[in-house]
This record gives sequence, structure tokens and C-alpha cells, in this order.
Amino acid sequence: MSSKAAFIYSDEYLNYYFNDDHPFNQKRLVMTMDLLRGLNLLAEEHIEAPRQATNDELSLVHDPLYIKAVKEAGHTDGELAIAASYGLGTEDTPTFKNMHEATALIVGGTIRACELVMSGQYRHAVNLAGGLHHGFRGRASGFCVYNDCSVAIAYLRKHYDAKVLYIDTDAHHGDGVQWAFYDDPNVLTLSFHETGKYLFPGTGNITERGDGQGYGFSVNVPLDAFTEDESWLDAYYSVLPTVARGFKPDVIVTQNGCDAHTFDPLTHLSASMRIYQEIPKLARALADELCEGKLIATGGGGYDIWRVVPRAWSLLWAELSGQQVEHNIPVPNDWIKKYQPLSPVQLAPTLLDPEGIFPPIPRRNEITTKNKNTVEKALLYCPRG
Repeated sequence: MSSKAAFIYSDEYLNYYFNDDHPFNQKRLVMTMDLLRGLNLLAEEHIEAPRQATNDELSLVHDPLYIKAVKEAGHTDGELAIAASYGLGTEDTPTFKNMHEATALIVGGTIRACELVMSGQYRHAVNLAGGLHHGFRGRASGFCVYNDCSVAIAYLRKHYDAKVLYIDTDAHHGDGVQWAFYDDPNVLTLSFHETGKYLFPGTGNITERGDGQGYGFSVNVPLDAFTEDESWLDAYYSVLPTVARGFKPDVIVTQNGCDAHTFDPLTHLSASMRIYQEIPKLARALADELCEGKLIATGGGGYDIWRVVPRAWSLLWAELSGQQVEHNIPVPNDWIKKYQPLSPVQLAPTLLDPEGIFPPIPRRNEITTKNKNTVEKALLYCPRG
């Protein structure tokens, strides 16, 4: 088993582009690449090219009629009459030119990551363009056209007969992946997210535990709005090891949305960069312990592209590629000089947020108590070692 990590990337990923005003901005990928190179964390030898997912691969999860509609919508001048019935052409998920090709490449990137890890060529693989966890069998949703996480998991099931643990730490519930495997005891979906009370998609309740043979293999940890680092990490460290050791996966797939940060404009959690150092650290340790290190990591949400996403994903890559970073490592001056003139906010000077820069949350004790109760309920029905 190789000790190396693969970084799946192509400039063609930037073709997944809705419009100038859309919050899903792929500039964050370019900024992350530049930051990683500025920190000497990413070399050309790490980079592997993605490939297009085939129709058969997409059909492992997606309805062929939906795939046909996506193709047509990306090659039609004006609106496709049936697009709205497939969730396309909405404010969240507008249609764009060559939509099928752009999204199939992202899906293929995550499949490629699976192939590289399962073959033993790499121990871990990262596809930051992936993490499109809201896509459904026959419908686009929440900025996601095809669901690369679901397709990759289905690919791992079909070609490797692998038991898959899916860990989703995006602030939004990983609904598309959960429902795709809701009755499958060989896929355990675990999502840590802001409660759906005030946030899209409104699902991810503690009572969503799976169906039929899959009962107990869907685990949700909905955290209260304004949850801070300590409570967030307490939930993560309480639930994930128990679930992982009880399930005993053959491979781990993670979705690493970084919109739980207090700066994110679309969510209401209050985490700092600290959680993005801890998230991959525990996932990697459990992969090493339980499945010979087999870990595929994807990106996901993250809408403060200036202060949060590049730093969070740099920490993810540093951990999975075995490169340690100091707590107060400065962001390179050249990177700040390049992007500060473009940024509407002051860029962060260090990779992690300094201690004590965020004001305390008034309801902290109440939020912490609520989250502890949620963790206890989540642990009641999950697999245990």
C-alpha cells in the first residue's frame, strides 16, 4: 500500500460555472491551488488528472432520463421546456453551457480518486471539485447537478464490493447521499450539519436512521445554530469513532464542505479554522486503523472564498498528504498581494484563526447542552464495535 496522496485536478473543473452572481464560485479552486503551491504543500508529482464519468457510471445513481435532460439543457439556446421538472434552470441550480460535460468530469474525478486508492497506487486521494452531495437520482438541487459522492460510492460497491463509510461535515445536510443509500446496510452515511430548522435542505433530523436492512446505517448529528469549535468537535469526536469502529468499513469517503466557519455567508454556525485541521486528522487516523488507510476526500460547500475555503482545504490536503503545518504559519505575502486587491474583505494573515478573535456567543451553554443531547440520541441507534 502506497503512502502517497493524490490530488485530482484539471483546469477544466472551472467550466462548472453558473454565473457571475452565483455563490458557488470555482475561483476558490484556483485560490486553493495557488495557496498550496505558495506554502510548498503541492507539487506536480501529486497531481492526477480526472476523467469523464461514463453514462453507465452516472446511471449507477442517476436516472437515464435525467442524464438526457442535463445533456440537452447544456446544449440548448434558451430554457429547455422540461428543465424545471428536473430541478434545472432554478435560482439555485441554473443551466449553463456544456453542463453535462463539466459535471461528468467532476464525477469522473471522484471515481478516479477511488480507482487510485483501491488499486493501492495511493493511500489517500483528494478531489476538491467534488462533494456535490445534494444531487438526486432524477433532480438537481442545491448547486449540484450530478452527485459525485453517490456515484463514487455506488462505483465502490459495484466494482470492489466495498463497505463504505461516508462522512459529511458540510454545514448543509448530505441529503442526496443519504437518500441514495437509505436502505443499504453496506453504506453508512454520517452527516454533521447545522439543524435544518433554518437552513437548506431542511433534512438531516436525528430520526432519519435508514430503512429496512439499512436501518441504523444513516446517522445524523444536527447541530444548533451558532455552534462553536468546542461543541462541534465534541460531537465529531464522540460520534465518528464509535460509528466507524462499529461499522468496520473497507474504505472511507469524506465530504469536506467548509461552510461551518463563522465567516460563511450562507450558514449560521460559528466554527473557526481549528475544526478544519481536526476533521481530516481523525478521519485519516480511523482510515489507517480500520481500512489500511483507504480514504477518498471531496470538497463541497464553502462560500467565503476569500478567507475560509483556501485555508480550510489547504489544511485538508496538508493532513492527508502527511505534511504538518505550524499553528501560526503565515499565509504567503505573494498570495495576499495577488488576491487582496480582488477581495471585498481583509484576507487572513495566518493559516489558522488566532485564538479569541471571534466574539463569544450569548447562548453558548444552551447550545452546548442541546448538542450534547443530540449526540446522545445519535449514538443510541448507530453501529457499535
